Amino acid sequence: MKKHGFYLSVILFFIILDQVSKAMIHKTLSLYGKISLIPGFFNIIHVRNRGAIFGMFSQSNGLMQYILLMAATTLAMLIVVYFYIKTPYKEKLTRFALSLVLAGALGNFVDRIFKGYVIDFLDFYIKKWHWATFNVADSCITIGAVFLIGIFLFKRSDKCIPSLSK
Repeated sequence: MKKHGFYLSVILFFIILDQVSKAMIHKTLSLYGKISLIPGFFNIIHVRNRGAIFGMFSQSNGLMQYILLMAATTLAMLIVVYFYIKTPYKEKLTRFALSLVLAGALGNFVDRIFKGYVIDFLDFYIKKWHWATFNVADSCITIGAVFLIGIFLFKRSDKCIPSLSK
């Protein structure tokens, strides 16, 4: 358990940061309320996302979509945990990246269970072109995924990808 303590701390830290930031947005900004922090580039805006990361599949509010999204998230988290367990201890960056992905998935999963939606609030844009509004959990998933892609591309695959047959 000792060798997992750091990674569990990372997961817990980012889940708490995600939940606290969303609670602050919910408490201080009305739905669709906006604060322009860097005019022409960055706003804080309160939106609700019933879809997946970066608002994908958020157009419908159906029960079937909710069930499929929760099932897919659960499966993805189980896969991440499996690869974390199978990753050799010396592969610290891989374990860190998997911890970020898991923290982000859990942060948004908690929202979906208790609210039925996720609060997104980070709005980057240039002129009229806006990136999809996102949150701390989405950032963790994205950064962790980028780390994993980099690890897979720049390391020998037999060293960074755990064997599924063992």
